[in-house]
Amino acid sequence: MARLARLALTEEEKDRYTTQLGQILGYVEKLSQLNTENIPPTSHVLPLSNVWREDKLEPSTSESLGSPEDILSNAPDREGPLFKVKKVIE
Repeated sequence: MARLARLALTEEEKDRYTTQLGQILGYVEKLSQLNTENIPPTSHVLPLSNVWREDKLEPSTSESLGSPEDILSNAPDREGPLFKVKKVIE
């Protein structure tokens, strides 16, 4: 596996990881002997649900965001009514 992952391991590390991997595979073998026929598949151990709010389109107003001039007053640089940013694509 180390060769496939292109890892440079010492002989000591190879021996240690071989032992650890053997123990992990032994545990997986033990788990595969369990009867899971009536157990539904899960992606998480605990029941989870989405706790985010519903995405809703809401109009923005000067009261909720501030006026365009107020917003642009925070810009480090601007050009007219726009934020001016450094070019990131050549």
